Amino acid sequence: MHVPSDIEIAQSCPMRPITEIAAAAGVGPQYLELYGNHKAKVDYRLLRESRPNGKLILVTAINPTPAGEGKTTTTVGLADALRRLGKHALVALREPSLGPVFGVKGGAAGGGYAQVVPMEDINLHFTGDFHAIGAANNLLAAMLDNHIQQGNALGIDVKKITWKRCVDMNDRQLRHIVDGLGGRMQGVPREDGFDITVASEIMAVLCLSNDILDLKTRLGRMVVGYTYEGTPVTAHDLKAEGAMAALLKDALKPNLVQTLEGTPAFIHGGPFANIAHGCNSVTVTRMALALGDYAITEAGFGADLGAEKFLDIKCRMAGLRPDAVVVVATVRALKHHGGVPRAELNTENLEALERGLPNLLRHVDNIKNVYGLPCVVAVNAFPTDTAAELKLVEDKCRALGVGAALSEVWAKGGAGGETLAKEVLRLCEEPSDFRFAYDADASIPDKINAIAQRVYRAAGAVLTPAAGKQAEELETLGFGGLPVCMAKTQYSFSDDPGLLGAPEGFTVTVRSLKVSAGAGFIVALTGDIMTMPGLPRVPAAEKIDVDEDGRITGLF
Repeated sequence: MHVPSDIEIAQSCPMRPITEIAAAAGVGPQYLELYGNHKAKVDYRLLRESRPNGKLILVTAINPTPAGEGKTTTTVGLADALRRLGKHALVALREPSLGPVFGVKGGAAGGGYAQVVPMEDINLHFTGDFHAIGAANNLLAAMLDNHIQQGNALGIDVKKITWKRCVDMNDRQLRHIVDGLGGRMQGVPREDGFDITVASEIMAVLCLSNDILDLKTRLGRMVVGYTYEGTPVTAHDLKAEGAMAALLKDALKPNLVQTLEGTPAFIHGGPFANIAHGCNSVTVTRMALALGDYAITEAGFGADLGAEKFLDIKCRMAGLRPDAVVVVATVRALKHHGGVPRAELNTENLEALERGLPNLLRHVDNIKNVYGLPCVVAVNAFPTDTAAELKLVEDKCRALGVGAALSEVWAKGGAGGETLAKEVLRLCEEPSDFRFAYDADASIPDKINAIAQRVYRAAGAVLTPAAGKQAEELETLGFGGLPVCMAKTQYSFSDDPGLLGAPEGFTVTVRSLKVSAGAGFIVALTGDIMTMPGLPRVPAAEKIDVDEDGRITGLF
């Protein structure tokens, strides 16, 4: 029997006009900018109207595995389920990057009958936000190199330039390059490199800005390098923030689409959680909160990355407070954490599941006891899950005082998420004692250690001599009060991607620190994390195609 793919399901479901979706969301026509029949941008000035906020629900997950977890699928399905229960729920998601779409994942718009559509547009160019971010990033790079070529009045040390060009594609060939070759008129030769667009600080700035004026201020604060005397050089010093903001003025507005069941879905911004802060924009989260009784949002990768940054960075900056947290897991992924090869994940294995469960339980414990938030585990169902395996997950969660709800949204859409939705509604009415994992006034090394010890359960963090010196310099320059954005592998609590489960006693090595002064945080690079991914041996791009009628296949 043919099991339809995600793209086949998406293409078989009729979409409603986006004007109807906007009306269902409560977006007036004066705030709507149409991008065809099924996409629109929403003017953020809508937020100037006084509205009571709804409940904020954060969806996160265990450390990802090749078996898949289904965080976006669960987020979409939960929103559909809440609406089936008569609640005015809206969903707020991140935009996919072309890097994973053509690299490993092949798409990031949910799955099965819990998707946002038009999924092809969302996974590809969408409304051009990422292209605008890339253009603004590269304009700043061009103005920086032009300043040096035209006499370097600011005295920029070409060996201390921190700003890179970017492109929204996995391309390891561009990680380290030499440019400006070919003679005096071709620029000043120097070592350079590219980041993927979602790792650009401009992505983080866009996601944390409130409006165009805040955007320009943040863009102007971005540090692009240092002078020979060690003084930071900013985009404002290069008089670049106005032109960059002009490129970004439309990208600053959230995008509105729909789920397969017609639930309004806002999608905006998409920084990776392993190399950036991993959350959609503050604007789109506030918009969903202002328009809905329940706003369901997600944070990238596992709770040690996306949720930690959502809570310690985004909530701290924006004054947000989640009312409930959903931690997504699958029996298959937990067995992978227990040491089962991918080819054997469909076979019942209670011993391996028992070994893998500590990964889930640590994330749950962090949400409940480190951050003080009510939590439920969503077990994303697979047909191969056995009753004994599901009962073991439920029993272990109950021992921590946390419920576990079976989620069947991939196969059944919103109808498969009603049990989960009812538990989320109950949790939203419970009292909570939300707190951060560290004090923003602590030193940079102390903040890094707090994350490593309290969230990762490491023995501690070790800063290399270079990183230790950078920490001292950043504190001297006045950046010590900023929160920390840990750039770390998504596959493990540690900085070693091969260390699965719930390791303890390890150390996290921080090899480099850099300030993202516009975004407002310090980036700590650990392990072998890179800001420009490469393509795998068999890229997803090899299976993506389009026919003579423009119908796309291969996205999943």
